[in-house]
Order: sequence, then structure tokens, then C-alpha cells
Amino acid sequence: MTTTPLRIVHCVRSPIGGIFRHIRDLATAQSEAGHNVGVICDSSTGSEYDNRLVEELRPHLSLGLARFPMQRQLTFQDLSATLALYRHVRDLKPDVLHGHGAKGGAYARLIGTTLRLRGNKVSRVYCPHGGSLHYDPNRFEGRVYHLLEGILGRLTDGIVFVSDYEAAAYESKVGRPKAQTRMVYNGLTPEEFNPLEVGTDAADFLYIGMLRDLKGPDLFIEALYNIRLKTGTAPSAHIVGEGPDEARYHKMVASLGLEKAISFHGALPAREAFKLAKTVVVPSRAEAMPYIILETVAAQRPLIATRVGGVPEIFGRYADRLIEPGHIGKLTVAMETALTAPERMSSDARELRSCLAETFSVELMSDRITTLYQELRGLAPGEPSTAGANKATSSRPRTQSVYARSSNR
Repeated sequence: MTTTPLRIVHCVRSPIGGIFRHIRDLATAQSEAGHNVGVICDSSTGSEYDNRLVEELRPHLSLGLARFPMQRQLTFQDLSATLALYRHVRDLKPDVLHGHGAKGGAYARLIGTTLRLRGNKVSRVYCPHGGSLHYDPNRFEGRVYHLLEGILGRLTDGIVFVSDYEAAAYESKVGRPKAQTRMVYNGLTPEEFNPLEVGTDAADFLYIGMLRDLKGPDLFIEALYNIRLKTGTAPSAHIVGEGPDEARYHKMVASLGLEKAISFHGALPAREAFKLAKTVVVPSRAEAMPYIILETVAAQRPLIATRVGGVPEIFGRYADRLIEPGHIGKLTVAMETALTAPERMSSDARELRSCLAETFSVELMSDRITTLYQELRGLAPGEPSTAGANKATSSRPRTQSVYARSSNR
């Protein structure tokens, strides 16, 4: 493989959560491999914790870190934002413009196409990270986003899917990609595979993640309430994270009389949060390839999770342990089981961790994505893309698996 250094610019709207964890790890690894890397993201999104993580990335970025106002929804302001972004990217003279998420992907491909029309041979790469693929194609909003994805697909040189689920969802909702594709799992660092123990005074349950209905914290709270109705005592729990629905969850906890059982925290590093409770609960209604699942399994913490997105690919032969998304009854039963059978939960955690390290590593993730860049630029020998896999799976019925239950929330 050639060692020719590339000029790589990553573009994302929201520098928070798993999508930015992916970019941080990828950009850092690419920089350490000798490439020149830059990042562009929204200037109006992110808490103090998120902004600190953004700034920690800056020393690794020889092409700089630039923040511009970017709206979540489609607005007329996107026109002025695109112009400002174009001028910035043009001056960086990138070899690869890699867009992450729906908005970042749109900016990267539109700007990359404009640069190509002006004679700059930049490669346009896109990673959905769920994004617009979470929308129901039977709803108007979903049809609009998927139509736009189809149009932008013609302006794309390479697509990185973070799970087989995401590749199937794209083909089902947008169409078979014409660009070269690669399925690359999110990765963790070696240190994250060190088992983590908690004290005997730890709470019963932990929810950690974005505080929005898509991720299911409302279901977590309701399940705790259901257990109290059955037993007379609510399990102890922590909620760690930030998000647009946080105030509503505080009101929900108060209205259900669970203030003494549930403690809210802001955003915390995952391994620090894991020490707060015996069992982690990830009750998502939709996901692509969630880092929090990977981090929990790698730390060998007992886990309750839903069968959404690429989560079954993480669980592998243990996927039958996953529960149906959005089903409060099954979530309640799973949490009751965790309370009554802690030894079984610990045994399950050990089994899951044992088969994770080789597949979900930052080094492998970076190598495969960077190799795709080099192939697009004619710098590396070819590697089979996921196109063959797409053909093999295109006849599978997957309506239930790719339609997000909560796309309207």
C-alpha cells in the first residue's frame, strides 16, 4: 500500500455523541499515520463537555478545526452556510472531503462537486451514521430526505457504512449505491477493553446517552416505575447525558414520584459513568452502530439493549438476548431479570466481551477507511466493496428491520 500522505477534511454538523467520537478517533489515527487532516463542524451545537472534546482534537489537525453555524433542518440559511464552507474548504485544497451524517454529507458532496467542476480532483466520501436513514419512507419527511439522498448519491465517490444494517437501510430506502462502498465497523482503543468493576454501593441501573426519545430514556424511566408498581420499591438508577428532551424527562421523573430513585448527571466519559451502576440499559428505538454498546461490552459491564440497527452485529451469536425496541413490557421484564439474576448478567457480559476486540478496533477502522480513500484516488490495490454483499442481501425482506419506529418523534 502506498504511504502517500493525503489531505483529508471531515465535515459534520453536530460535534456530539457517537458520530463525533467516530470522527475524533478516525482523524487522530489518520494524523498519526502521516496524513494532513482537518475538521469542520457546527459552531452552535454542544455543551461545555462536548466543546472540550472538540478542542482536544485540535492539536491533531494540521488542516485546522473550523466551526460554522449549521442548522439541523433544511433552511434557506444553508445557502449562505454552504458558500462560507466552500470558501474555507477551497483554500485547504483537500484530496478527500468526507461528510458525516445527513447535513455534513450534503455539505461535503455539494462542495466537493463544485471543486471538481473547477478542476480540483477531490474525492467525495459519505458516511450516513444513521441520519436520514432513520426516517420512515412512508412519511412525507422521510420521502423528502430519501429523495435528496438519492440525488446526492450521484455526487458521491465512496460511501462508508458502519454496519450491514445501515447498508441494507440505504439500499431499501434510497436505492443501490452507484458509488464504491465499504462496510467498516466503529472501533475502540485497546485500553477500552480492560474489564471494569463497580463497587457494592453502585446503583442498580444506568442509562447513558443522548437525552432524546429516539434513544429511549423515557422507556427507561417508565420501566423503573413499572417495577416500583410491582414490588413497592423503585430500583436505584442514574441517567447520564444531555439532549433536547432533558427537561421533559426531569418532569416525567417528578410526576411519577421517582426523584429519590433516579439521579440525573450531565455528560460523563463512558467508563466513568459505568462505575455508577451494576447494569447498563440502552433502550434505543433506532441506531446505526452505537458506540455506547461497544464501550459497555468492551468494559465487560452487564447490558440490556434493543434489537435495532447494527446492535445484533455486535452481539453476534448472542443476539437472541436483545429485546424488542419500544416494548415497555419486555424492557421491564429484562430489568427485573437483571435484579434477580446478577450472576447470569455478569456471565453474559464476559461471553460478549470475548469476541469483540478483533473486529471493533480503531486501528482496523482507520486502515479500512483510509484504504478506501486511496483506492478512490488510484493509490492502493482494490479491495472488494460491499456492493457484492449488497447484491447478496438485496432479496432479504428487511422492512421491519430498517424502518425506525420513532422517526416521527
